[in-house]
Amino acid sequence: MYKILIADDHPLFREAIHNVISDGFPESEVMETADLDSALALTQEHDDLDLILLDLNMPGMHGLNGLINLRNEAPTVPVVIVSAEQDKQVVLQAITYGAVGFITKSSPRAQMTDAIEQILNGNVYLPSDIIRTQKSSPRRQHEEPSIPPELLQALTRKQLLVLERMTKGESNKQIAYNLDIAETTVKAHVSAILRKLNVHNRVQAILSAGDIDFSAYLRR
Repeated sequence: MYKILIADDHPLFREAIHNVISDGFPESEVMETADLDSALALTQEHDDLDLILLDLNMPGMHGLNGLINLRNEAPTVPVVIVSAEQDKQVVLQAITYGAVGFITKSSPRAQMTDAIEQILNGNVYLPSDIIRTQKSSPRRQHEEPSIPPELLQALTRKQLLVLERMTKGESNKQIAYNLDIAETTVKAHVSAILRKLNVHNRVQAILSAGDIDFSAYLRR
């Protein structure tokens, strides 16, 4: 079904994530490696990879530099960071440097399966509990810009509800279910939201809206 590379230097975790993929995505081909050099070599040998699950701290990574190297070598293969790291800045930087998702190793099995499914379906997955954490004031000037109030005022009530669900990491399908609307309607709302907020993609919208008090806008 899918061809997935797990790049992590912990055998037990590789086995655990391999089991998650085998159970959630039967018949997928799974490859494993324990360092960045091997991961780079495998991406050259297999240009039909559907996904790379990449540990931030395995040998050769040097933090996010390894992600940059991998993205340069295989720009068309989606890369997801899988890490014990739970710092909001690291998550945001990983997305900035080209990752399409960030899965924490402490995530429950079902949540991991859902995250991988979202990413394989072309969505971006962010850990909503981390993204919603408060910003630390000393680093505020280096963080993502928040959305100007006048742009939020331009959103309809339904669009605000969709954006709120987006910031919780929900896929279009989940949003459609929770708001009891068609998935095509959700897609139309997402397109309108991106246009009205002057952002280029879903990730920028989610990151910009991370600290918004939606209840204040929904009361109007």
